[in-house]
Amino acid sequence: MSAPPATLSGVKPDPDAPARDKVLFQLKTKGPQTAGQLARRLGVTAMAVRQHLQRLEEDGLACFEEERRPVGRPAKVWRPTEQAEGRFPDSHADLTVQILEGVRSTFGEDGLERLMRHRYRRQRALYRKRIARDAPLRERVAKLAAVRREEGYMAEWSRQRDGSLLLVENHCPICAAARTCQGLCRDELALFQSVLGREVVVERTEHILSGARRCAYLIRPRS
Repeated sequence: MSAPPATLSGVKPDPDAPARDKVLFQLKTKGPQTAGQLARRLGVTAMAVRQHLQRLEEDGLACFEEERRPVGRPAKVWRPTEQAEGRFPDSHADLTVQILEGVRSTFGEDGLERLMRHRYRRQRALYRKRIARDAPLRERVAKLAAVRREEGYMAEWSRQRDGSLLLVENHCPICAAARTCQGLCRDELALFQSVLGREVVVERTEHILSGARRCAYLIRPRS
């Protein structure tokens, strides 16, 4: 029997790569988890997940911390590493940072602020075309999450027990640029407020740049 065909580079395809990507995606979007928790989410055995996690650890894409439990041995709680960020959209981070730094050095802070204002107005116009202002709030938030997913933010939304809505962005494809120019995060919050309407309050409750694993926005009717 002949051997399986190799790729054009001479390296055989890894049949387990898609499954490992699913494990990494779960860690990215749902936060640190044990192998058992991952197995339940993915509908596979814990042994299979542990094998994927071991390979991700070897590749430098996942790491774990031992968490003490009331009974039994400490549990390994896994999370993505900083190196794993390269597996998710980054919107040409290096180039974007260089452009922002070039604008700042050439035109000063005022020039950079004018650039941010132009970006905000353009983005707001595009969002308003896609998000109907007269739609129910839940539909507006769902559409906003869909738009942000298309842009690489891994966004999702949910309804909270008190009736408020939570918009979560599990990834920031412009994180490097946002560290260089804080106006990007400021405008993002203003953008959500503008497209969702003045009758609601949008509050950022978690922020990647402040050390959180995600950005989260609590949305509720204005009292």
